Amino acid sequence: MAQKLVIKVTAGADAPERCSQAFTVAAVAAASGVEVSLWLTGESAWFALPGRAAEFELPHAAPLPDLIDGIQAGGRITLCTQCAARRGIDEEDVIDGVRIAGAQVFVSEIMSDGVRALVY
Repeated sequence: MAQKLVIKVTAGADAPERCSQAFTVAAVAAASGVEVSLWLTGESAWFALPGRAAEFELPHAAPLPDLIDGIQAGGRITLCTQCAARRGIDEEDVIDGVRIAGAQVFVSEIMSDGVRALVY
């Protein structure tokens, strides 16, 4: 079993099923004791802002704020530096526990031994 799971989610409200799948897999992995790192990129970047996850709705899916809480309880959420900059999002804007980091950090995470990476 992988020691760590890194998930990059590129979809937001523009592709709700893909978005929800990424958050669901990350939350289930974290609840299962897997170290999880979820990266918010593209349209998912908006979910780093307070209240934005609560606006997301998908029938028969767990609420995004609950999934985020589960992920943060057992892992880390990172907002892509360039994605944040393109949307005018700064460190002081994001929900507690979300960091902003770039490609160098992402590459260092996925290249470590025992890591599995998924992209949604």
